[in-house]
Amino acid sequence: MRESSSSGAIVPATVKGRAIKVLHVDLRRLSDLHAFEIPVSSAVTSGFNHICVGPVFDLGPGGDPLLVSDHGRSIANLNSAGAPSVLIKGLRQICEKAGLALFVDIVLDRVALGGASAKALAGLYDGLPGLNPLDPRLDRRIATSAMLRSGAEEAAADWWAELLSELVTAGAQGFRLLGLDGLPPHALGRILHRVRTTTACAFWGWTPGLPWPRHVELVGADLSAVFASTSWWDGRAAWFVEEYESLRRIAPVLGVAGVPFDTEPHAATARSLMLAAATADGLLVPEGMGHCEALQQAAALAETIVSKGLSGGLRSLTSPAEPVSVLLRTDAADARSARRGAAIAMNNDLLRARALPFDIAILPPAAGGALRVAEPDSRASLEPGEIRVLDVTPTRPVRSGKKPGKREVNVAAAQSPVVIERVTPTVNGGVFPAKHIVGKPLVIEADIFADGHDLLGAEVLWWSADDDQRKAVQLTHIANDRWRATVTPNRIGRHYFSVEAWRDEYGSLSHGLEVKHRAGIDVAVELSEVALFLEGLVKEPGIKALLAEAKAAEPATAVALLTSAASRAVVAAAAERRFRLDAGPFPVDVERPQAGFASWYELFPRSLTDDPKRHGTFDDVIDALPRVRAMGFDVLYFPPIHPIGKVNRKGRNNTLTPGPDDVGSPYAIGGEGGGHDAIHRQLGTPEDFRRLVAAARDQGLEIALDFAIQCSLDHPWLREHPEWFRRRPDGTIKYAENPPKKYEDIVNVDFYADGAVPSLWLALRDVVRHWVDEGVRIFRVDNPHTKPLPFWQWMIDDIRGRHPDVMFLSEAFTRPKMMYRLAKVGFSQSYTYFTWRNGKQEIIDYLRELTTTEVADYFRPHFFVNTPDINPIFLQNSGRAGFLIRAALAATLSGLWGVYSGFELCEAAALPGREEYLDSEKYEIRPRDFAAPGNIVAEITMLNRLRRSHPALQSHLGVTFYNAGNDQMLVYGKRAPGAEDMVLVAISLDPHHAQETGFEIPLWEWKLPDDGAIEVEDLVRGDRFAWHGKNQHLRLDPSVVPFAIWRLSPRSAA
Repeated sequence: MRESSSSGAIVPATVKGRAIKVLHVDLRRLSDLHAFEIPVSSAVTSGFNHICVGPVFDLGPGGDPLLVSDHGRSIANLNSAGAPSVLIKGLRQICEKAGLALFVDIVLDRVALGGASAKALAGLYDGLPGLNPLDPRLDRRIATSAMLRSGAEEAAADWWAELLSELVTAGAQGFRLLGLDGLPPHALGRILHRVRTTTACAFWGWTPGLPWPRHVELVGADLSAVFASTSWWDGRAAWFVEEYESLRRIAPVLGVAGVPFDTEPHAATARSLMLAAATADGLLVPEGMGHCEALQQAAALAETIVSKGLSGGLRSLTSPAEPVSVLLRTDAADARSARRGAAIAMNNDLLRARALPFDIAILPPAAGGALRVAEPDSRASLEPGEIRVLDVTPTRPVRSGKKPGKREVNVAAAQSPVVIERVTPTVNGGVFPAKHIVGKPLVIEADIFADGHDLLGAEVLWWSADDDQRKAVQLTHIANDRWRATVTPNRIGRHYFSVEAWRDEYGSLSHGLEVKHRAGIDVAVELSEVALFLEGLVKEPGIKALLAEAKAAEPATAVALLTSAASRAVVAAAAERRFRLDAGPFPVDVERPQAGFASWYELFPRSLTDDPKRHGTFDDVIDALPRVRAMGFDVLYFPPIHPIGKVNRKGRNNTLTPGPDDVGSPYAIGGEGGGHDAIHRQLGTPEDFRRLVAAARDQGLEIALDFAIQCSLDHPWLREHPEWFRRRPDGTIKYAENPPKKYEDIVNVDFYADGAVPSLWLALRDVVRHWVDEGVRIFRVDNPHTKPLPFWQWMIDDIRGRHPDVMFLSEAFTRPKMMYRLAKVGFSQSYTYFTWRNGKQEIIDYLRELTTTEVADYFRPHFFVNTPDINPIFLQNSGRAGFLIRAALAATLSGLWGVYSGFELCEAAALPGREEYLDSEKYEIRPRDFAAPGNIVAEITMLNRLRRSHPALQSHLGVTFYNAGNDQMLVYGKRAPGAEDMVLVAISLDPHHAQETGFEIPLWEWKLPDDGAIEVEDLVRGDRFAWHGKNQHLRLDPSVVPFAIWRLSPRSAA
């Protein structure tokens, strides 16, 4: 408990190996000296080893415990015990019997104004000048205090040293020093030094509230302990750890469970006690705080913490925003060297249990080392307000079981030191092909580097799947180890490329030779090095002559000769490519232009009639071709054209009670006339279809068919191949579903049913082959996300391997990752979320996702403005202007856009509360008057004309959004690669009200000043003019045209 000094004086328990557990006793509350035995007994019972008392001396008026009036007299209620030295002697005797060390409160920076001590210390302590004691705003303590005067510190220190020495002689074993902020560090050091020259004594510095810059001044002052501001901490704020780390440089840190002399009732609970004990090297508790059991637990915890030797400091593992705070203490300053530690977890939520914010198997990286909770069975949650201390130990590092040997060295040395990384374009590291358009330059890039300063050489090898002959294209260094080459594929189909790099030894030699010669350095040695290198290649073509010419020339001429591009080319052809490294091959699917740029028009052939009782035919479609082409469309897409089942046929508006004349849904494929390779008899014959394909081709149109892998209950496959379907226990086949939708008229095949592999897969492939043989090269695939990805990858690869001009459009309105995966496995195009992107920021965010992330290498978005399945909410309520808005967005943002017949007539009648058309054409024949008033045929025609005329509009890539102050107006530019001009588009997103905005035109992109001028062609109205300055203003009225499209070019290029 305590030990004796050589002088025989009693020295209190030190921090080393033991926790300082202090019960603070307010002597003002004692009736007499014997009453002191009660808190002493409580301290012993609770497991404490120190008592700190105060105030000992007579106080000033008001009884402020920090303002002593007379240091020669004891506090009034204990004055009968005698002078302060006598009182302390009595207190010490009681403490010594209990085995406790006695500490006394001392306030150094002030005394009571007008008291005996202030008078005795005249000239050392004085009231602050200019204060009006009657001012109600003034802190009463300041008004009644005599503060230590500047310049009087040394004299005061001597006075204090003499007084404290007397108190130590009387029995005080240490002091809690308050008022350190008003005492310079040299004065404090003077007190401690003088007292300790004659007596053994400990000093605790009261540091809560002390400005942190003062902490560094106390380092080396030889204080025995300091105090953390634990009572003021909310359990979250970062300052507590910062303060602790600052204080521990001075001395061991004690936690403060409650503030002595606090006039407010103690809010202290077992939580406050545990917090103080867990986060420091001991704790101070005011008398009366907490019940005995809580005090005992806190004392035991403090002892446990100190016994672990956790002197390595304190760090936070959690954010202040988290409900559970976790602090870490370790036995080493560097957590990487820690052998043990403690994680202090605090649930700051006093009402709810909370989970630990980390896996107890490993602490988060904020721990600074690989540490884990030692008790694997620790509960993962904390009760409301709970503080839990968890033992922490380092985890065992994973070590290789390999024994070092020559073989490993040889393997490592055989590897090239050249590095090739971040090759583009690649998809999943080359697992899937990137997509490209024939005739368009393909930019290939890679990071290429090696150790040292030697020059590198690099090239791209490029070849087609049916021709193994490699074509080499040199890679050029751009910057920061990034290299680039451009190839232009001239055939459609699968291609491959690889990237090769090597150390260019001759390039490095000739570069060094050239640089040194240019700097005027003698290069005789370098010339001999080059000659030696060439002698090793003397048998190769051109080398012998080059070497002879160089040796015969003067040094300057030899340098020019050996470093010339021609000489380097000769040597490059002859020399070994040392440390050559190959990355690849990486596949690229080169497709025809329509894979990236096309305008689609969808119609139901059966509706091309003037009478809903007469079924339209292929001949009716042929008659409609000029109208479709005149609008500027180049792809004509049909929903399924196959026989339609009769079992469970759908009636009008998707009812389950069809009439005898209801035509059913074309997606219920299969009937008496056949299945997926048959044609609905009322549409025509196979020969009629061939005539349609030919007629469309003559009009500049291409036919696209729907490939829907589903069967009506009449489909021949159910009879011929029952093994392709999964039946339920009652023998029925489950209807197709896309919750909440249910399709009672169709069932799905089971790709993995017994007997389905490979026969079903081959049959589906053969359906596509059949229509390819009939002249179809584009397939819109219905719901591909509900069929296996391996099937699509195999089938598309099989078809395109034989017919590279075939394209597949994915109709997968599903999760983004599935949509992107479908693109990776081979789909040329995909429907998108454009249908539901109506707000300004969501449009911007979506286009940036499609154009600036890795999906740009393989995902081509097709912006259909409507479909037979989707009647967008925006169009249902927006009128003609809304249709123009969506058409302009789709036609200018993507190279691929499409409309479903009726869009040009602004059809929007909907089933109430649903994104479905009223009287949907999926279930009935819908004749239309395509010249009906209010149509937007002219505007669609104009948009398609602009798309054909301006390459910038032929891709979704190359879009940049510009500042426009109105959230209802969108301004963006489109540029074709390498183009000087730009197409600038402004669209109002409000179909009901006129909108206007200021916006910026990007003069900076042409390196023009902000007040520069640019030529403008209004592509909607046909006007030409100039804009001056980057800030312009625009008003768009939806009753006229809700968009504007301009072509911008710098004046010098106009």
